[in-house]
Amino acid sequence: MKFDYKRVTGFLSAIAFTGVLLGFAGNAVSEEYDEDTYGPEAPIVFTSPVKAVIFTHKLHTMDVGLECDSCHDEIFEMEIGSAEANGDYTMQSLYDGKYCGACHDGDTAFASDTRCTVCHIGVKGFDRMFGSPKTDSHSGGNH
Repeated sequence: MKFDYKRVTGFLSAIAFTGVLLGFAGNAVSEEYDEDTYGPEAPIVFTSPVKAVIFTHKLHTMDVGLECDSCHDEIFEMEIGSAEANGDYTMQSLYDGKYCGACHDGDTAFASDTRCTVCHIGVKGFDRMFGSPKTDSHSGGNH
């Protein structure tokens, strides 16, 4: 199976820059999304150790063709939050080939030390995604 780099980065870039995270995947293809086959439809947003990094199962399973056991349970446990709870869940671990870096190595998929905004949506992206209240620009809020 050949990894379609342009398709993956284009999809993730669209998500990161538009903030249209829910419902987008269902409109992209004609096949109905099945969570039992492809994993949770809602994106996973990691908030630790930094806020915020996004992951979509659809992109990795339905679009790229990976099976659930490609990542679970050897790279990631199925339990929500288990990776974030590990003391070694850091960018350095990814660079060393752990977690996302098992595939995002520059050969299988784009390297985890490149194209940061594909996955890192940051505080502003997180706020847009979850509808956090806006503060008055004159109030001194950090936006």
